[in-house]
Amino acid sequence: MTEPTGGKLNQLERSLPEGLVVDSDWMTRHGYSTSLRSQYVTAGWLVQPTRGTFKRPLGTLTWERVVISLQVLLERPLIVGGRTALELQGFAHYLRTDGSSGVYLYGQEAPPGWLSKLPLKERFLFRRMQTLFKSDPVTKGLVGFASNSQESGSFKQLLDYGEWPLTVSSPERALLELLDELPKNESFHQVDMLVEGLRTLGPRRLEKLLKDCKSVKVKRLFFWFAERHNHSWLKQIDRTKVNLGTGKRMLVKGGKLDPKYMITVPGDMNAPV
Repeated sequence: MTEPTGGKLNQLERSLPEGLVVDSDWMTRHGYSTSLRSQYVTAGWLVQPTRGTFKRPLGTLTWERVVISLQVLLERPLIVGGRTALELQGFAHYLRTDGSSGVYLYGQEAPPGWLSKLPLKERFLFRRMQTLFKSDPVTKGLVGFASNSQESGSFKQLLDYGEWPLTVSSPERALLELLDELPKNESFHQVDMLVEGLRTLGPRRLEKLLKDCKSVKVKRLFFWFAERHNHSWLKQIDRTKVNLGTGKRMLVKGGKLDPKYMITVPGDMNAPV
């Protein structure tokens, strides 16, 4: 491989950390023309994980580094959420172990098409934030919103991935995102085991998120699971501030109707543990 020389290459080494990936638009904005990019790829100074993307040859491509690239370099406000966020924060032993490798991403706009074409074993599952929540503080980029995210209780930044943090949903928010996947994409019994272990959630953060949540199904499931395990933080949530809607919600075909929350649940889970 030819040794990198020249101002533009030195600039690239400073602005594109090893292991992170950028797209053609990023390269253009930073002054790298199509011909110059081709020259760098031919010389081995850049590699292309998939068409339209670029990274330096060193540094293993992982899904975490790809998401950091989207969040920090490409300024795409995409948050790791749901089951994936809970796994990253130490709750994996309560979640399913069927080998699933889906990475849940939440944002206001869908990720770029090349994301699904990267040579990764994991697949990305996109969900729109505004479908579940009325408001979100993230609009463009993630570096500047850290303090706001901590105050809102919606997001956390994990610092175990090198120079840049990985932004994920807080456990409180991730739980509501997980409940939204019931019953189609998640199992009642697996979620039940997870909620059993969530003994240290913040009631003020939960109350804020529940007030902001648009899904009657999710809010009813939240209280049903929390009551089932009699968590102490549940007593500190003002239920009068949470709209649970009206009418029945059939979630499980052939299940039993819970008379308090008017949701159908699996018959073998129709009583507190």
